[in-house]
Amino acid sequence: MTDPTGASRPGTSGASRPGTPGASHPGTPGTPRPAASSALPALPAAALLRTGAELGASAPLKGVRAVVMTMGALHEGHATLIRAARAAAGPDGQVVVTVFVNPLQFGDAADLDRYPRTLDADLAVAAAAGADAVFAPSVDEVYPGGEPQVRISAGAMGERLEGASRPGHFDGMLTVVAKLLHLTRPDIAFFGQKDAQQLALIRRMVRDLNFPVEIAGVETVREPDGLALSSRNRFLDAEERHTALALSKALFAARDRLAAQQALHARAQTTSATTGRAAALTALGEARAAADTQAVALARPVDGPSAVRAAALLILDDAAAAQPPLVLDYLALVDPADFTEVPDDRTTGAAILAVAARVGKTRLIDNIPLTFGATT
Repeated sequence: MTDPTGASRPGTSGASRPGTPGASHPGTPGTPRPAASSALPALPAAALLRTGAELGASAPLKGVRAVVMTMGALHEGHATLIRAARAAAGPDGQVVVTVFVNPLQFGDAADLDRYPRTLDADLAVAAAAGADAVFAPSVDEVYPGGEPQVRISAGAMGERLEGASRPGHFDGMLTVVAKLLHLTRPDIAFFGQKDAQQLALIRRMVRDLNFPVEIAGVETVREPDGLALSSRNRFLDAEERHTALALSKALFAARDRLAAQQALHARAQTTSATTGRAAALTALGEARAAADTQAVALARPVDGPSAVRAAALLILDDAAAAQPPLVLDYLALVDPADFTEVPDDRTTGAAILAVAARVGKTRLIDNIPLTFGATT
């Protein structure tokens, strides 16, 4: 096969393998899975590759190579990414999962040491989700001359939100993603929407620096109670986890507030300015005397962004008084293109509502995409 740069890939073809059951479907969080049958054949193990040379020798001669980049401690969220990669690669392609705990992304050596390393379990998760190979290089393999002197800068976009809370984090992230893109040479790489700012920066890097790869985002996977899946969730005790649920509850409350606001506005605009309008408002749960119907019909929902923020903050403020408390880092409604704050007069377009907070010693992030001006 010819890679995206036009150079022939070295080595022999990796073993073709059919997608595993459910490989073409990301799955629904909270949906029970059927118990594995002992009559089913065992899944082939994913090949463990440690060096760039081994990775190059495993490249497929035909089909696409799809890559999922991780720092290990794989969970269902990662498995969803791998299944999406398997569906994109097809039976003739190859799915490679990278497992590398990148020291450049950690400002505190203690956080780096604390990060879970579970390679044996990761191999099992990767294989079950449809991966052909796991590339788990050493630090010396990725950074053979020590920490790189030349790095990729995330620029102003990388200094906002997570970048402000973790200076240098995104520079380190983009540097290792760039290196892993060169090492793995994928046709398509998959990343989770849960790390929305990371995904946006990778897309910007690929576009700005002309990387010949498609970047695909995959929707956040959640526990049945709404908590976004994260390797950091394992650090929460029962009480801390209960408090942490406020993050997703705040996001969902904001989304519901926006949807209700836009539904009311759309319904009012399609109702004639007569007694029928009052009846329509009554059907929406509004008292006839609650508002002037003509004003409602003509009003623009200019309070959309502020109403979204207020709905989320109501939940987060309650969690701040819980035991243990939620300590808010930021709540931001941002433009997904550059992560600048959405102005209060925004009436149309895409946005991301992002939140970060600490519960106990664990810092968690979450986000949800929103669309202003939607009427359905």
